[in-house]
Amino acid sequence: MKFTAGQIAGILEGEVHGNPEIAVHKLAKIEEGEEGSLTFLANPKYTSFIYKTKASVTIVNKSFVPEQDLDTTLIKVEDAYKSFSKLLEYYNQVKNNKVGIEEPVFKSESATYGTDVYIGAFAYLGNNVSLGDNVKIYPNVYLGDNVTIGNNVTIFAGAKVYSETVIGNNCVVNSGSVLGADGFGFAPNENGEFAKVPQTGNVILEDNVDIGAGTTIDRATLGSTILRKGVKLDNQIQIAHNVEIGEHTVIAAQTGIAGSTKIGKHCMIGGQVGIVGHIVIGDNVKIQAQSGIGRNVKDNEVLQGSPALNYGDYNKSYVHFKNLPRIISRIDTLEKKD
Repeated sequence: MKFTAGQIAGILEGEVHGNPEIAVHKLAKIEEGEEGSLTFLANPKYTSFIYKTKASVTIVNKSFVPEQDLDTTLIKVEDAYKSFSKLLEYYNQVKNNKVGIEEPVFKSESATYGTDVYIGAFAYLGNNVSLGDNVKIYPNVYLGDNVTIGNNVTIFAGAKVYSETVIGNNCVVNSGSVLGADGFGFAPNENGEFAKVPQTGNVILEDNVDIGAGTTIDRATLGSTILRKGVKLDNQIQIAHNVEIGEHTVIAAQTGIAGSTKIGKHCMIGGQVGIVGHIVIGDNVKIQAQSGIGRNVKDNEVLQGSPALNYGDYNKSYVHFKNLPRIISRIDTLEKKD
């Protein structure tokens, strides 16, 4: 895709300083810019690069005044960083604006879909699948029976969505994710063997939920595993059966949440956090990376460590832990004197 400086300025409501007809077809960091690329300057630390960059077009703040000659056409805007972010979003919309049904695709006769959908090759749509408007189903996606998907949803290649799953509007499910697989439910019998407990519930994603690549969300034993609106999950996260995650909570990669735990709204959970089952975590909680949570957590707590402590207490304790060999040596010296 090619865009001229003039077209880009129109999208961003900016002013062109230079050649409005110069065209770009790719994006680049300012220090790596080359002919045909578009870049931006927002951080003053990178100002020196604008005089060296080979990028054809550079987005800058209106306050920028060059002190040397430039080889790049400028687009001046109120906020270069926000404008570049807006342009990235627009670029993604154009790039991903696929429409139509490729072949081969398997669609059950009872499957329905709205307008402007895209269904990629080798996708599978089971019985009673329902897709809203502007849904993008990339190749090799599996949608089981009775899956319901709202409007403006994108499911990238290779994702698997098991039966009865409900996905709201404006959601993104990245490649390799699995929604609705059986939860880890087994009960021991008198012989010490484990018998499977049927998992008859489903998974519900409310509106504006993003699921990272390779993330797995298990169906409930009974009822639903629920991600409330605005939840954002990173790659390679495990969400067990009957977990509920509150609105606008974000979770980083490789975190695991055991069954039936309830997590509140606006929480921030770092990478590789482990959370046991059947506990309640309040609203606005922050959990540092690699922490282990084994108890209920009140609203607004900040935790670190395994088992997790209050963030301030952990840092104070860690100072002593680092100094433990020296402290032991001092104690030994004192004991010898006694």
